[in-house]
Amino acid sequence: MNTPSAAPATPASVPTAPDSAPAAPGGPRRGGSLGPVGLVLAGGVSVQFGGALAVSLMPQAGALGVVTLRLVAAAAVLLLVCRPRLRGHSRTDWGTVVVFGVTMAAMNGLFYQAVARIPLGPAVTLEVLGPLALSVLASRRAVNLIWAGLALSGVFLLGGGGFGDLDPTGVAFALSAGAMWAAYIVFSARTGRRFPQADGLALAMAVAAVLFVPLGVVESGTKLLVPATIGLGAAVAMLSSVLPYTLELLALRRLPASTFAILMSLEPAVAATAGFLVLGQSLTAIQAVAIALVIAASMGAVRTQVGRGKAMAQPEA
Repeated sequence: MNTPSAAPATPASVPTAPDSAPAAPGGPRRGGSLGPVGLVLAGGVSVQFGGALAVSLMPQAGALGVVTLRLVAAAAVLLLVCRPRLRGHSRTDWGTVVVFGVTMAAMNGLFYQAVARIPLGPAVTLEVLGPLALSVLASRRAVNLIWAGLALSGVFLLGGGGFGDLDPTGVAFALSAGAMWAAYIVFSARTGRRFPQADGLALAMAVAAVLFVPLGVVESGTKLLVPATIGLGAAVAMLSSVLPYTLELLALRRLPASTFAILMSLEPAVAATAGFLVLGQSLTAIQAVAIALVIAASMGAVRTQVGRGKAMAQPEA
């Protein structure tokens, strides 16, 4: 994202994006905090429909094979478009981008192992607990605890009030992916402050791809070379990696990590919609109520952030 140094950490040692970070190079800020909110929402829609497409591809390429295709294609596109500079970066810069890449590889690998064992909706529901936990730890405003609690209620309701009927291994993978998602939020913000545009994202994606290629080859072998599989893998990469990661990276320039994390609570609702439209998974009345709770929490977080931005922008009497 942009180049200013990282913002100071909260007392809980969870860094947050600055409330008024500089605008993206090449243009002024637009619409206060509404701009980054829109970017986050668009990224969420893209990643969940990409996830639904990935589930349909798993019988042909396997879970690790799908992740490999996704990361390799995404890295190739981002490196070609961004052409990141390799010189002029400090050791800390490189350390940050490498950890960001490792985090992306782990997050993707763990999540796809989860959806290979449990349905998409419950998997995303469990995964989103990571960002919700981050929102509680990183928040500096008591009201965000209310929105986090409301979203958490919706998350558990979306899971039917419990996950005892799900594969325990799949649940463990989904929860681990949630922890990596929280780490992704932190290191995405840090990377954006140390690298211009999406250069850091491109480099981190390359790191993730290099780490995952051996795993994909071991599991899927020559299946990864089938033209139709490559094409679908590229589509998954665009929907699930290139578009959402770029949009989220840009959003974290101007959106606090706590608000960003609460917005991520929309993911179960989007995943349920994608599962219905792409995979034919229907919603129950309880799931619909759960989605309403999650959306209400996200709207509350957005209103809190917008109201705070307006208050900061008004001059004193």
